[in-house]
Order: sequence, then C-alpha cells, then structure tokens
Amino acid sequence: MLAKLTTRPALRRTALTSAVGLALLAAGLPAAAAGDGPDLTRFYRQKVAWSRCVGPDLPRDLECGKVTVPLDYARPGAGTLDLALARYRATGSRRGSVLLNFGGPGGPGVAGLAASGKQFMGLTNAYDVVSFDPRGVGRSSPVSCGTGSGGAAPGVGADQDLNDPAAVLRRLRASAEHCARRSGPVLAHIGTVNASRDLDVTRQALGDRKLNYLGFSYGTRLGSVYAAQFPGRVGRLVLDGVDTLTEPMAEQGIAGAQGQQRALDDFVDWCVRDVGCPLGGDARAARAQVTRLVGSLDRNPVPTSLGSGLTGQDLVAAIGQALYSEQLWPSLERALASLVQDGDTGGVLGFAPGRAPSSGHPKRPGGLVDEDDVPLDNLPAALTAINCADDPDRPDAARLTAELPRLRAAFEQASPVFGRSRLAEVLMCYGRAKGTDYIREDVHDVDTPKMLLVGTRGDPATPYRWTTETARRLGSSAVVLDNKGEGHTGYSSSKCVHSAVDGFLLYGTLPPSGSSCGPEDPEAPTG
Repeated sequence: MLAKLTTRPALRRTALTSAVGLALLAAGLPAAAAGDGPDLTRFYRQKVAWSRCVGPDLPRDLECGKVTVPLDYARPGAGTLDLALARYRATGSRRGSVLLNFGGPGGPGVAGLAASGKQFMGLTNAYDVVSFDPRGVGRSSPVSCGTGSGGAAPGVGADQDLNDPAAVLRRLRASAEHCARRSGPVLAHIGTVNASRDLDVTRQALGDRKLNYLGFSYGTRLGSVYAAQFPGRVGRLVLDGVDTLTEPMAEQGIAGAQGQQRALDDFVDWCVRDVGCPLGGDARAARAQVTRLVGSLDRNPVPTSLGSGLTGQDLVAAIGQALYSEQLWPSLERALASLVQDGDTGGVLGFAPGRAPSSGHPKRPGGLVDEDDVPLDNLPAALTAINCADDPDRPDAARLTAELPRLRAAFEQASPVFGRSRLAEVLMCYGRAKGTDYIREDVHDVDTPKMLLVGTRGDPATPYRWTTETARRLGSSAVVLDNKGEGHTGYSSSKCVHSAVDGFLLYGTLPPSGSSCGPEDPEAPTG
C-alpha cells in the first residue's frame, strides 16, 4: 500500500524549511512538497496549457491539454506519466472546475466528454467541465494484453475450458505475464489509490483549491478514495451509481451478473413484442436463444472486418454495453438481427471501441499516445488491471482449483449469459501482484463536507444496496438520493436526478435526507 500524503508538519525543521513549507501550504500544495515525504513540488506547480482538440469528430469548442504526474509517488524521480485532459470552458461567471469520471474502470474521459458533453452544459454556467484519461487508460499510457477485443479471460471462453482448472490457471498466469510485457511500467503503478493522487495533482494544475467532482459507477470508488486521502481538499462531490468499497471481487461479480441478467430479461420482454424481433415472439424461448447464440459463437467465432473472430464473449460484452440504457435497445435489436439473419457483425461491433490494435508503446515512455494507437483491448485490460490493483485477495492455485466448480455454478446460476464473463474478470487477477488493502481498511468515516450519493433501484451494474452500504461506510458526510428508476446511473436518464446534482454542484443545495426521484415526480426530489 502506498503511503498517503500528509499535512502533519515535520518535528524538526530549520527556520528556512519552515518558511518554505508555509509558503507552499498557502499556495495549496501538499505538505509532502514541503519536506514530509518525496518532493512533489514540480508536479503541483504546473499549469495546464489548453488548445483546441485535434480529431475528425471532436466538437469545435472542446479543448485538450495534459498534466504530468509521477509514475511512482514513492519515487517521483523514477519517471513520469502524461494524463490526457479535455474541457468545455465556463460560459458564465467561472468559479473553478468540476472534474468528471465516467467509470469503467477503464473508461476514457476525453472520449466520454466529447461524446456526451451536451449533458453537462448546464454546469458551464459556473465551471470549466473537465474530464481525463486516468493512468493506463485511453491516451494516458494505455495498458494492453494484446487480446483483440478482450472479451474473455484466456481459457474461460468455451464450456470445456473450465473442466481442466490446472490448464486454466496456467493460461491465466501466462496471460498476466503477457499483459505486463505489453503494458510497460504503468501496470505496476495502476489502481485507484494512485489515480486519486493524480486527481489531486490535476486539481492543483487547474488552479482549484478544492476538488469539485462528479463520478459515475467506478468513478464513485475513485471519489470515495479521494475523500479519504484528501478530506481537506474536498469541495462539492457527487457519486452516481455507487460502487462497493468492501465486497470481494467474486461477490461483486455475482451481483453484477444478476443485475445484467435482469436487464437482459427486460430487453427480451420488450423485443418479443416487436414483430421484427430476431429472437422470436416468446420471451422464454428468446432468452434460451441468446444463451445458445453465445455458446455457438464461443465454439465457432464469426469473422469480422477487423480480421479477428467475433466470439460469444465478445457478443456478451456488446450486449452488456447496450443494456446500460433503454435508449440503446432499438440499436441492439437491429444489431442482433443483422448478426442472426445475415452473419453481419458490424452492428455488434458498434458497441465496442472502434480502434485498431496498437502497434506498440509511444516513442516517449509515459507520453500521450495518439487516439488511433489506443489498443483495441484497452478498456477490458484496464478494467482488469485496476480492479486487481484495488483488491487484496489472491487465492493460491490449490484454493482456486478447489473453488472453481462452486464459483462456476454460482456465476452460471446468476446469469447463463453474463456469468462466464463475470467469472473471467475475477479469475484474471490470478498471477498478478496482490492489490492494496487501503480501500477496504481505510476508506470510511471521511471528515469532509456533505457529499451527494445517487443510487438507482433498477441499476444493472451497481446495485442500490451498494449505495446505502457505502453511505454508511463513508459516514455522516454522505447524503443519499434514491432514484426509483431503471438503467445504470441516474444523471443522464432522470430529469429529477439531473436537477438535484446540478443544484448541488452549482449552488450547494442538497436534497433533504431520505429524498427520492421517481416517474411520479420527474422534476424535483421529494421529501
């Protein structure tokens, strides 16, 4: 576990060091820069140089920049990383910045802000709206395992693979070693504890004394860790689609599989009412057809225009993305129709990042890569790397071999479609270094201003109970807004949630404790 930055003064200092320390603290720099730990002064003194983003489909008013952070905060002289930033400038009276994290883990913030910036234009009345590619993600030293679209863990694709646990574990260890070679030095320093420290450097580089923040899904884990590491620098902080801070990865995976299966069942119920549904007109038969289709593609992948085969686990990943929003259901229906009726994979691939595999690492280690050079598998590779870095559990081969049949049964019971991919995410930590125990042990009872937590009752990825559990863990600072809706997170799908979040970030107004949003009152929280 990396040591936290601290504001505790050193016991013995010369008068000169004390004067320098006071000056740095007055400027908002961490005490570590004043002599309590590794010298981070040069990172905290930088300013972001903004310019228009370069790219064929990027909005004209989106600006891009970068911030430089240490590769290893314990040894800041051992190398650096550049993190990609993007912003929409404030149009009203600027009060600073609000930083966004779109989740994943592994979701690139620059691309996310470019694609969904219109949702956040109300915040530009007071803030620059900023997002970023965290370390190992997107253009910021992207990790990769070189596995194409990254659908499933090696040896966990077809049914017969799990019948030989020893062979599965050998392939998993070999995969972990391959990921380490492909990803470079950032892989050993990835994870939320370091990403939170990067967030604080970014806050200072933007010129903000406090962090104003809106995090979605995994972004809520990042926001919670920041609140624990830097409680005195928390401004207005919102967590939407709240992640767990305590559950082991296996329990998280089962909960996620159950949520995705419920969302798939809802999609199927909707689809079969349409005469054009490629799954037929009977919901039970349609669900069985999806399961058979996944198994068939795992055994015999369909060729794609990218030169690789579309496997069942690739289809599972695409369906999972489409189920995050009801607005994507018609597109998913058309994509499945093209696949089932014509063997056309284009629609399904449309739910995956449209990038070509990377030809290698950037010329300058730690520098930003071009958008076209972000590896195709960066999102799943980063998701695995970050989750493993955040999880301290590392069962040995004997324990995993003994538990694999039980785990397989539990995941397949949770979801015959998504269970296999969720189990793969858990198994992928085998062969990797043990993760930090900081999140489970130290992120609780944070001493910060009030923060807003939004939980959605029908969320397929982050169950509502995680919102209430995390709120209790964070302590009296947490205020919960109960969104009685569907879909993953509430800000983009509920006018009520959107209004409450913007009201807090812009004006500091929090909904009363126990408030809820629902279809019966779409405009404002109810007490």
